[in-house]
Amino acid sequence: MTKPLTSTVPPMTFNSHRYCSPVAGTSLIITGAVHGNETCGTLAIRRLMTEIDSGKITLIAGNLTLVPVTNPLAFHFGQRQGDRNLNRRLLPTSTPSEFEDHIANWLCPLLAEHEVLLDLHSFVGGGDAFVMVGPHNNSDALEAFQHADAERAMAHRLGVTRLVDGWLSTYARGVARRQQRLSGTENVTELANAGAQFGVGTTEYMRSVGGYGVTLECGSHTDPHAPDVAYRAIINTLTYLGLIEGEPPLAQQLESLHIYDVIDRYHVQDRFVRDWQSFDDIKQGDLLALRHDGSELRAERDGRMIFPDDGAAPGEEWFYVTHKCS
Repeated sequence: MTKPLTSTVPPMTFNSHRYCSPVAGTSLIITGAVHGNETCGTLAIRRLMTEIDSGKITLIAGNLTLVPVTNPLAFHFGQRQGDRNLNRRLLPTSTPSEFEDHIANWLCPLLAEHEVLLDLHSFVGGGDAFVMVGPHNNSDALEAFQHADAERAMAHRLGVTRLVDGWLSTYARGVARRQQRLSGTENVTELANAGAQFGVGTTEYMRSVGGYGVTLECGSHTDPHAPDVAYRAIINTLTYLGLIEGEPPLAQQLESLHIYDVIDRYHVQDRFVRDWQSFDDIKQGDLLALRHDGSELRAERDGRMIFPDDGAAPGEEWFYVTHKCS
């Protein structure tokens, strides 16, 4: 049975805005506020819509779909999620029970209508903007993919300085660890978080239906420059793909990092040993955090910390570690 929304929540609708040129070209979709407290993409997309509607920007080829607010429930409350994290289990279902299930049933077919996705996010804490891409071309069962060259070429033109990959393979490792910790007393959410499909978000779903896409992390939630980072990336993408006029942006040299592990918080008293920020350097053997029982978490190799979240709840992702790619 569908879970009704609480009486404090106004009626929710899902909205997208489509612009179509009579000239054939790439079909692009741009999404914001997949997480409701990440509003830089929303602001940038609405800025673009105003400029298109006023005639300042004209689509010269292809099709463009804009989704300023992907998760209206989370956006309404100014929080990361409504009933659950939309970007960890984005799959259509015939038996929706959470609000995010209804979003998935609307969003997944919409993504499948397009060739390319630009998904705009922000993150907790400090750190510079960066882009997340998918795997190299492969035919593996986890995330088969054949558009790595096109995806990385797009990523190199967004105006950021770092590129990160390894998302879904890292989640497979994290999920395996969660499954080993199952005791039989878990609730529905905890069981879902240990499921094999946990980690599938917008870009992962886009790749699964034959397209490609990147996630742009535009800076911290509170960074006043994040909406401008998002807007610049939108314009760069539109010109690079030939949807609007303009000089195509030049490819940039990016520091390339591979996520190799995600660490969950187990207890509210698990703690970091310092105030980590995304992209802080870590050296092999560095002490990163302490469990509530005193056990140590140390870096397996040289690299960088990303997404440290001191507010993570037990059973949720706490931080990620990366190594530099040659």
